[in-house]
Amino acid sequence: MRWALTRKRGAPDGLWMKCPSCEGMVYRKVVEEGFHVCPECGFHMRLTAEQRMEYLLDPDTFQPLFENLESTDPLGFKGKKSYKDKLSKAQKETGHREAAIFGTAEIGGKEVVFGIIDPNFIMGSMGSVVGEKIARAAEHAHDKKLPLIIVSGSGGGARMEEGILSLFQMAKTSAAIKRLQDKGGVYIAVLTNATMGGSMASWAALGDITIAEPQALLGFAGPRVIAQTVRQELPAGFQTSEFLVEHGFLDQVVHRSEMRSRLISLLRYTCADMPAYQKTTVKQRQTAKIKAGSSARVGG
Repeated sequence: MRWALTRKRGAPDGLWMKCPSCEGMVYRKVVEEGFHVCPECGFHMRLTAEQRMEYLLDPDTFQPLFENLESTDPLGFKGKKSYKDKLSKAQKETGHREAAIFGTAEIGGKEVVFGIIDPNFIMGSMGSVVGEKIARAAEHAHDKKLPLIIVSGSGGGARMEEGILSLFQMAKTSAAIKRLQDKGGVYIAVLTNATMGGSMASWAALGDITIAEPQALLGFAGPRVIAQTVRQELPAGFQTSEFLVEHGFLDQVVHRSEMRSRLISLLRYTCADMPAYQKTTVKQRQTAKIKAGSSARVGG
């Protein structure tokens, strides 16, 4: 059944909405009941951080981390709107201090370090606080022997209002994730529309497993910029998640309605094989303690 219908004259406001992709008028209730996916073209619409948590996490399990971190204005940036004004507006609109929201949570009963880069907060762009939270999340996952999952919506890339301080976050986040992986930890990257720029050139593309929602735009520069630079016609669907999984850049493309069950399956299999998550028995710990004591006596 096709739901992209012309809005009827006299219909109450709010019953219908326009899909940003196919521009069809769709029944709002159908969209909301279908995980905010257009029933006509399958476009995955932007979510709030709270909606994303509702769809992915076990109820009432999210415990925030690093909430006290908040961006400053290190450059005193001025433009059509000052950086301080942009931050204040984004904080009021989203109810969050920054684009990066991290905490511990459970997915299918498995505890994880979970993060969202909220595209509603200055396009999910990466400033110093976003980079710091990602690095701390990787360290927390390592210390607590938990898998790390980050859902990216970094359509703004590096935050230009912080200049080179924002670009520094590419190296910092990449190094933190590499340390987690070197110790046997697992990092699952979930990419959404759009994930671009410095974020895509660093932490967003470093997952042990990288999955994306359908029709997501993923890349460094946008397709128009690339086409103008190379002066060539780009392949159809260039930089979409479907194109990238076909060419080996992604592991999977997963519909939003199936994302939670897919993460549960991935956590079940990856954590069983990862050295960092192998649990020792009481007997094994006692044996190790006895061996350590014997070695100390011999050395003395």
